[in-house]
Amino acid sequence: MPASAFEYALLRLVPRVERGERINIGVVLLCRQQRFLGIRIHLDEARIAALWPDLDLVPVREQLHAFEVVCTGGAKAGPIGELPLYERFRWLTATRSTMIQPSAVHCGLCESPQKMLDHIFQQMVLWPGQLVVGATDGRL
Repeated sequence: MPASAFEYALLRLVPRVERGERINIGVVLLCRQQRFLGIRIHLDEARIAALWPDLDLVPVREQLHAFEVVCTGGAKAGPIGELPLYERFRWLTATRSTMIQPSAVHCGLCESPQKMLDHIFQQMVLWPGQLVVGATDGRL
């Protein structure tokens, strides 16, 4: 299969915006040509606790779950879930001032959007050598 254009953004945890500290916790990737919209998420609780020991992760997990539902689409995601893939991607990557913030959108070419999503996740979210068993589906 020839290479297809893709776009992606990192999802970042920013509990205290005024401090400017953040941790990459996920990736959302769109490949319109191959009709692919995927998300991978990982909360490294030890890293998070080192910076924000009192942070309640329950609302963070709830917000990330909502991101997963929108990414998957369908009626469970409400009106946004009925939008085309690229519009859901734009919603997921829209600038927001909450604790979960997307990076700028980046682009590239790939043959397999799922493999590219996994690669970006490994390179940009996990620590070198860190493995997350069964995290190919965005589970928290």
